[in-house]
Amino acid sequence: MKKLMMAAIGGTVAGVVATTQIAGPLLAQETSSQGSVYEQLDLFGDIFERIRAQYVEEVSTEELVTAAINGMLTSLDPHSSYLSAKDFEDMQVQTRGEFGGLGIEVTQEEGFIKVISPMDGTPAAKAGILAGDFITHVNGESVLGLVLDDAVEMMRGPVGSEIIITVVREGVTEPFDVSIIRDTIKLTAVRGRVVGNTVVLRITTFNDQTTSGMKTELQKGIDELGGMDKLDGVVLDLRNNPGGLLNEAISVSDAFLEKGEIVSTRGREAGTGDRYSAQPGDLISGKPIVMLINGGSASASEIVAGALQDHRRAIVVGTKSFGKGSVQTLIPLRGDGAMRLTTARYISPDIVVNQPAPKPPATEEEEAASAAARDRSEASLRGAISNDSMTDEEKRLYEEELARAEEAAKLRDEDYQLAYAVDIIKGLTAIAPEEP
Repeated sequence: MKKLMMAAIGGTVAGVVATTQIAGPLLAQETSSQGSVYEQLDLFGDIFERIRAQYVEEVSTEELVTAAINGMLTSLDPHSSYLSAKDFEDMQVQTRGEFGGLGIEVTQEEGFIKVISPMDGTPAAKAGILAGDFITHVNGESVLGLVLDDAVEMMRGPVGSEIIITVVREGVTEPFDVSIIRDTIKLTAVRGRVVGNTVVLRITTFNDQTTSGMKTELQKGIDELGGMDKLDGVVLDLRNNPGGLLNEAISVSDAFLEKGEIVSTRGREAGTGDRYSAQPGDLISGKPIVMLINGGSASASEIVAGALQDHRRAIVVGTKSFGKGSVQTLIPLRGDGAMRLTTARYISPDIVVNQPAPKPPATEEEEAASAAARDRSEASLRGAISNDSMTDEEKRLYEEELARAEEAAKLRDEDYQLAYAVDIIKGLTAIAPEEP
C-alpha cells in the first residue's frame, strides 16, 4: 500500500504546478531529475507549502490534499478517484439501493459529463435523459474542467428542489435545457413479468438486493406459469443498467451456469489477480436465455453479458454496450475515506437490434383509419367460414391463440427489442428436441 501511494503522489506534481502557475524552476528540476521517489515526494512537499503560503486565497490543507489525490487518480482513467469519508459513506448507501439525487449514472469524457444510463423510474428517466447524453452545464454553470466528483456534487441538492441541466445529444443540432426535480432514489434492483411462456427479468442495477430479488421474481414467474415445465425461457433485460457490485454480477451469472470461469482479474504483477468460477446448479435447468443490452449497459452488466455469452449460455441481443469494462477496487484509507482504483480492464451483441424511436401521437384521421383496418378481418369477408362448427375446446384454444397474437403485436409496438427477444425464446423452444 505504501509503495502504491508513494508512486501515485509523485505523479500529481505536474498537475498542481500547471494549475497554480508557480514554482517553474521546480518543474524543470523534476523534468531533469531522475532521482528517487523520496526526492519526488520532497518536490511535492515544496509545492504544497508554497501553495499554502503564497496562493492568492487561503486554502485548507484538507482541500489541497484531496485535490492532489484526486488529480493523481483521475489522470489514470475516468473511473479511479478518491472518496472522502462522506463520499465513501454515500457510495455505501447507494449500493444498498436508496439515495437522493437525479437517478443517473455518469462518467467523464472530453471534459464533460456523459450519461452512462438513467435509472428506471427516477427523475432523470422521467425527464427524458438518455444514455449517451452529455451534460455541459448545471444551473447555467459550465462543468468543463471539473473533476467528476465535483460535477456530481453540483447536481446534488435537497429533495424537491429544481435543477436545470444543459444537454448535448447526438442527432440534435443545438444544446437544450432539461428541468429536473430532485427526489429520493429508491432502486428496485429487479422487476419480473411474464410474457407468454417467458419470464422477463428487468435488472436495473447490481446492488446487494440484486441476486435475491432476481431469484424471487423468477420463482414468481414460474409459479404464475404453473411450474418449470411450462417455462419456455428467460429474458434478462440489462438495458441501461450502469453496473454496481462485482460480487452481485458474479452471483447472477453463476445462477445460470453449471461450470466455467465467470470473470478473472489480472494484476500488473505476475501471479496477482483473482479468478471466479461457477458452481454447479442452473436455476432454469438449461432453458434458453436471451440477454438485452444497449449503450447504457456498463461495468457489471458487461461482465454478466460477457460470461453468459462466452459460455454460450445466452444469446445477446440489442446494441453495443457502453464499454466501461473495468473493475474498481475500493481500498479503505486512514480517516474513514477510500480510494476507488481501477484494477482490471474488461460487448457486442450476437444479434444487433435497434430500438425504433417512439412514434408521435396518432392524429384523429390515423386513428380512424387504424380502427377501420382492425374491423376488416377474415370473419367480415363475404362467404367466410364461421366457427359455429368448432367445439368448445377448439373455440377456447382459438381465442387463446388470438389473445397471444394480440399481446405479441402490442409488445412489438411498446418495446421492439423485448418482443424480438421473446420471439427468439419461442423459436428456440419450438425446435428444441422433446425430452424422452
